[in-house]
Amino acid sequence: MRPRPIWEISVRVPRPVLAAAAAGALLLVSACGDAGSSGTEPEPEAGGSTEANLEVCAPIAGEELVVLEDDLGLQTVDNIIPAVNAEAVAEDDQMIDLLDQVSAALDTDILIGLNRAVDVERQTSTEVAAEFLEAEGLTEQEDVGDGASVVVGAGNFSESATLAELYAGVLSAAGYDASTQTIGNRETYMPALQDGTLTVIPEYVGTVTEFINQSVNGADAEAVASSDLEATTAALTELGAEVGLVFGEPSAAQDQNAFAVTTAFADEYGVTTLSDLAESCAITLGGPPECPERPFCQPGLEEVYGLEIDEFTSLDAGGPLTKTALQQGEIAVGLVFSSDAALGA
Repeated sequence: MRPRPIWEISVRVPRPVLAAAAAGALLLVSACGDAGSSGTEPEPEAGGSTEANLEVCAPIAGEELVVLEDDLGLQTVDNIIPAVNAEAVAEDDQMIDLLDQVSAALDTDILIGLNRAVDVERQTSTEVAAEFLEAEGLTEQEDVGDGASVVVGAGNFSESATLAELYAGVLSAAGYDASTQTIGNRETYMPALQDGTLTVIPEYVGTVTEFINQSVNGADAEAVASSDLEATTAALTELGAEVGLVFGEPSAAQDQNAFAVTTAFADEYGVTTLSDLAESCAITLGGPPECPERPFCQPGLEEVYGLEIDEFTSLDAGGPLTKTALQQGEIAVGLVFSSDAALGA
């Protein structure tokens, strides 16, 4: 799994690790970390169940897990996006165009498959990226790089490493001298990207927006990332200009906080969205110990969706405890990360 922030957008860095949580915290810890999302307090919305005391939907065991759609936008967007040193591309618009080709080829289901190939099937990120680029026709590029050196950074989790290999692969195919370098968490790699030690790194729209926002405007800065991808990307572009960064096009692929059930549960109760679930029944929820206090976990489900939580089980943030509890029928709904290798389409 990845060490990433999940409670506060600003805390997100490398894959899963529970983020320590205060709105101004920029360090992530190890269980809920990096890939997490959410940086603003959700406004209560009309939605979900208005009935009290619904019957409890019993958990149903099953191996395959599926995410319920966050149809009312509880979570902040965290789409994959290339972050690039502005000086490196000041006279080279070809590089951004090439990175955007990778963005266009990815969606969340594809990202899950890439993660599964690395995390479950134990292929290397290099192998998986090379196979994907070949299959997508992204290795057939005009030679525009003219041997220019490009260093693609990666966070210290497998998803970031695979994305970095995708970026390096498409750039190499276009004639750049591209290499990859794993360089730790966001607090470590962001200065290296800004000073040009790194040329490009795969980022997450919502999380990096709040990271830069708090760097520029202070730890108490009002959050500008939201569930609106276009608005958040626009805010990110403006913030990036202040710190010497430019960004490519966001991918459809997201790695954010999500709520999963077994496919057997989804089929039995006919639910595909969190609104469906809230209208159907009360549930047992599993997640990290902080979930009952965090606005993007239990309180958000209750306030935004009107979901009735019959019982909460303290487990982990998208880790093996939560996924095993879902698969064994110990909980009905669990907090996961939307690109986890264990998820089904």
